[in-house]
Amino acid sequence: MSVQLPHILVLATGGTIAGRGDSPLQTIGYRAGQFTVGEMLGELPDISASVRVSGEQFVNLPSSALTPIDWLKLAQRINILLSDSDIDGIVVTHGTDTLEETAYFLHLVVRSNKPVVLVGAMRPATALSTDGPMNLINAIRVAASADAQGLGALVVMNDEIFSARDVTKTSATRLDAFRSPDFGALGSIDNGQVGIYRRLLRKHTLGTVFHISELAKLPRVDIVVGYVGADAVLVKAVLAAGAQGIVLAGTGAGHISPSGDKTLHAAKQRGTIVVRSSRTGGGRILPSPPDDFIACDNLSPQKARILLMLALTVTRDTAEIQRMFGEY
Repeated sequence: MSVQLPHILVLATGGTIAGRGDSPLQTIGYRAGQFTVGEMLGELPDISASVRVSGEQFVNLPSSALTPIDWLKLAQRINILLSDSDIDGIVVTHGTDTLEETAYFLHLVVRSNKPVVLVGAMRPATALSTDGPMNLINAIRVAASADAQGLGALVVMNDEIFSARDVTKTSATRLDAFRSPDFGALGSIDNGQVGIYRRLLRKHTLGTVFHISELAKLPRVDIVVGYVGADAVLVKAVLAAGAQGIVLAGTGAGHISPSGDKTLHAAKQRGTIVVRSSRTGGGRILPSPPDDFIACDNLSPQKARILLMLALTVTRDTAEIQRMFGEY
């Protein structure tokens, strides 16, 4: 009696993994999003003995060109695909610049326990020693692994497996650019073998309150950075642009100049939701009464923005949003 192999669908969005340079030595200044999903899969060695693989082209763009509307459409498409009993997991090929953001968005809104694995490359497909094909093979292996079920969205890069919540890009060019600074990787892929060594406690996917099937857009949330001499100019600019929420990427434990802080508190009094985060890249920001800003826990500013965008589709109650930051 034959055993049905897992079916993994590769959903391509572009990025460096589909990039083309003018020579094998070009690793900077190439053109992202040039190869199709069919061409990328055609370059892989035959793995049909262990997994069935199919492909679908979603977009073909550098990840810096993606928008929150693209996130919604991508998540809605993934939820439809994962409702098909013939599909056992999804791999999303993606540019590395914003890969961690798309991954965390999917981590919060995918309505399935099936694996969703995001993967990219630090060198374009035409480069000598490109990392794309091995990263893609590894991502497919992880998506096909029973151990990856129920972990939410994952990121696979450079033989390592990361949680979408924790991972960030730490280098503009190095192959080992992706790291989880506070908690480390979930596992690794060695000689084709997937190993998962820890699991998540924070809620995600089916454990969240976010349902985006009918959403056409997300609330506007902007990030304001704290630095020496940062005044109220940026805060006033994002408020004028219609921001419903602001994430402060502050110095240290989430600080900004007195004038910037005063303007943020005034915005909060007028109904803008403000989240305090840190630009440092690690550590926790905890609630500290009587401060009335929401504390981001250890989320990066860019991920705090994503959670706040989604939270604002459900509530404007600051206590409830603070609870979400403590649970997700």
